[in-house]
Amino acid sequence: MTIQLLHKKFIKKKLTISVAESCTGGLLAYNLTKLGNSSKYFQMGLTTYSNQSKIKILKVNKNIIKKYGAVSKECCKTMVQNLSKISKSKINVSITGIAGPGGGSKDKPIGLVYIGIKKGKTLMVKDNKFKSKKRNLIRTQAVKEVIKTILKLI
Repeated sequence: MTIQLLHKKFIKKKLTISVAESCTGGLLAYNLTKLGNSSKYFQMGLTTYSNQSKIKILKVNKNIIKKYGAVSKECCKTMVQNLSKISKSKINVSITGIAGPGGGSKDKPIGLVYIGIKKGKTLMVKDNKFKSKKRNLIRTQAVKEVIKTILKLI
């Protein structure tokens, strides 16, 4: 992974980051903080795994979850927007998806992961359809995708 490159760029550019994770369960926060001096850029990591935590902590409107589901572009977008209000970080990331082995459907298969990234006024939500059916591989691929996307963004 190019976490070392991201680490150097964050410190050099004096950028800060916060994350709100669901299906990755803290794996992104772990990767962002595994190198020394990560406290210079890493501000907070929330693992909002349940719908209740998305509603209570990230203030995702329960109607969004009812209408679109917790694994949706709409939920991911709200997660990252509200995280940016809480954290005041320069870069904010949200992740929600289906890592399996269960929980998938025809419309939302295992491997579907939404990644929201907000940097200043720029907001993007990418839907990823990872081919693997292996839980840990899906989670790792999602983290790699976030790191790759942020490196392009900064």
